[in-house]
Amino acid sequence: MTVLDFLLSALAIGVTFLYGSTGEIITEKAGHLNLGIPGIMGIGAACGCAALNVMIPAGTSSPALPPWLIVIIALLATVAGGGLMGLLYSFLAVTLRSNQNVTGLAMTIFGTGLTKFIFTGLESKGVSYIKAKTYFRFPFASSTTALQYCGVMVFLGIAIAIVSSIILTRTRGGLHLRAVGESPATADAAGINVTRYKYLATIIGSGIAGLGGLFYVIDYAGSQEAYLTVEAMGWLSVALVIFSLWRPYISIFGSFVFGALFILGAYLPSFGLKIDVATSNLIKTLPYVVTIVVLIITSIRNRRENQPPASLGVSYFREDR
Repeated sequence: MTVLDFLLSALAIGVTFLYGSTGEIITEKAGHLNLGIPGIMGIGAACGCAALNVMIPAGTSSPALPPWLIVIIALLATVAGGGLMGLLYSFLAVTLRSNQNVTGLAMTIFGTGLTKFIFTGLESKGVSYIKAKTYFRFPFASSTTALQYCGVMVFLGIAIAIVSSIILTRTRGGLHLRAVGESPATADAAGINVTRYKYLATIIGSGIAGLGGLFYVIDYAGSQEAYLTVEAMGWLSVALVIFSLWRPYISIFGSFVFGALFILGAYLPSFGLKIDVATSNLIKTLPYVVTIVVLIITSIRNRRENQPPASLGVSYFREDR
């Protein structure tokens, strides 16, 4: 049962990275490197939990709304929060053409700080949003194993990754988006609205990434202190983008690998291997090590389909066309 629990836990926590990486892949396909994903995931979690706190007031035995509607509203609030952060990033990086690296890091710092501020305010009013974790863990909420973490948001995350992959590779909109990321000047000359695609990709991608923060806080961790570690989940999500070679469907497998490596240290004692806390924390860095190895291999092979979009991180100036 321990091995099964390990695999289920790896799948569940990996979905946190899957949401973040899928959102970032969509953004990067438009040519924008958004290093604000950690902050965006935090804001998404904060907005979703704030909505839950409103719908489930402290001291009430049962909410007025049905559980399924509470989950949907929380998801919409999360997407809205992440989308607003994406809109802010787009205004700075697309309209004002600010440096994308600096903008992304600033978004992470701002988002992380605002997340802590919002959650501190929620704690002062009572963390009633924690009561909603059983709704998100449907249909396995009553399970006493790691299966309880594999609720609706796990299936939603996998579905979003698959649909995103299909849209990017099989639709006209996806083709246009990839054209914008590869050569915005060429796309512009072909009549594609570059600014519109950059804005939409960043806003939608940020909204999806925000769902990863909500899943981690309210579903996988189910703890009022979980928001303090969302930032770390965000950086792993960014690393997963490189591991998955900018393909959402590969992120599904990659998220499981990252999840397994991330929690491996906590499960080794159960497998009969005794390790100290320092070693356990060191093991958590394995996803980054694997990402570096993949980056080295893809750089040596230098196959174009395994490389990031050609204009990634470069602001587009139409006047220079």
